[in-house]
Amino acid sequence: MTDTTAHTQNATRLIDSLVTAARAAQMVLGTSGFATRQLALREAAKLIRTHTADLLATNKEDLAAAVKTGLSDAFIDRLTLTESRIEDMAVGLETIATQPDPIGAELARWQRPNGLDITRQSTPLGIIGVIYESRPNVTIDAAGLCVLAGNAVILRGGSDSQHSSAFLADIMVRGLVAADLPPAAVQIVPTTDRDAVGAMLAAVGGIDVIIPRGGKSLVERIQREARVPVFAHLEGICHIYIDKYADLTKARTIAVNAKMRRTGICGAAETMLVHQDVAAEMLPTIAADLQKAGCQLRGDSAAKSLVPDMQLANDDDWHTEYLDAILSVRVVDSVDMAIDHIARYGSGHTESIITESDEAADAFLTRVDSAIVMLNASTQFADGSEFGMGAEIGIATGRLHARGPVGSAQLTSFKYVVRGDGQIRG
Repeated sequence: MTDTTAHTQNATRLIDSLVTAARAAQMVLGTSGFATRQLALREAAKLIRTHTADLLATNKEDLAAAVKTGLSDAFIDRLTLTESRIEDMAVGLETIATQPDPIGAELARWQRPNGLDITRQSTPLGIIGVIYESRPNVTIDAAGLCVLAGNAVILRGGSDSQHSSAFLADIMVRGLVAADLPPAAVQIVPTTDRDAVGAMLAAVGGIDVIIPRGGKSLVERIQREARVPVFAHLEGICHIYIDKYADLTKARTIAVNAKMRRTGICGAAETMLVHQDVAAEMLPTIAADLQKAGCQLRGDSAAKSLVPDMQLANDDDWHTEYLDAILSVRVVDSVDMAIDHIARYGSGHTESIITESDEAADAFLTRVDSAIVMLNASTQFADGSEFGMGAEIGIATGRLHARGPVGSAQLTSFKYVVRGDGQIRG
């Protein structure tokens, strides 16, 4: 047996052991009372606040290693915990706990002529594997949503956030224990070995769904290799379209916020489309706002003619998720051209139209086939917490099962409960 084979087999045994413990825990968690699951989240929120100083100190270890490795500023921003971000995690758990119970919800009910009473009822998905990179808060968001929906979760954080993620996972386990729920309902893979990812992706019959959170290379690998169903988006190439009936004040503030509030998140705008009838009036002003905020602009020839210091864009720019202070800009001749551009270059994540025209808004919101479409709002609202879900595991851009922010309600399946009174089929 080669060293590589032995290494792979060890990873498989590790994941199998986690799955076995998770399955037993999920059977208890999935039939537990709603109040008990809520209590686990609230207890974890208290512990997050209690250990703020410890979390910051632990996170500094990860940050020091990231700086030494030479990781990008955008990557380090995603890795960084602050007092505000730690408080956001605690508030997120408390908000998740206020959501309706996603388990046992009556989704539909009807009676057949033979007297059978049929109910479609929500149930937990089972065991969810979450594979993520630099964001420590994913540990809390994923675990909190899974617990509320009665799912066991196996977390595999990236090596860059190893210390922070392990600390946060332990807090979630302590919340479970405080609520007298099985601690194996939340487990973190105790190794950063890449073979563990492969073992998770191959765990057919063990892990019920994989959810990746990370960069394009991670998601591409998971979508390519997974034998387990996957909820994911590959890229967040998000667009804002400034229509000819746009309000300039709204367009200015939304454009800057959509791009520059946080450039490294998947809901950050990557391309701005501007209608030719208002480009001369609006584009120089909006461009100046963006440049003042530190944004580099790359435009087509029409945009560059109006903003000469803009870099000339090439076709690759329309395909690029920058995750940085860079925005591509194109002048379009109609809402139809804007929709066509999004259909050709977009990733199906989030798009927003800025307009005061009901007709243009209706055309955009109806015909743009992305997971999230917006009117007169920043694409940075593409977030489960902003949707009132408390948090999200990610944004799903596929068309099966879950689409858009994946909250606790999206982490359920359903079963049919059929009640009879002696009926037999002839």
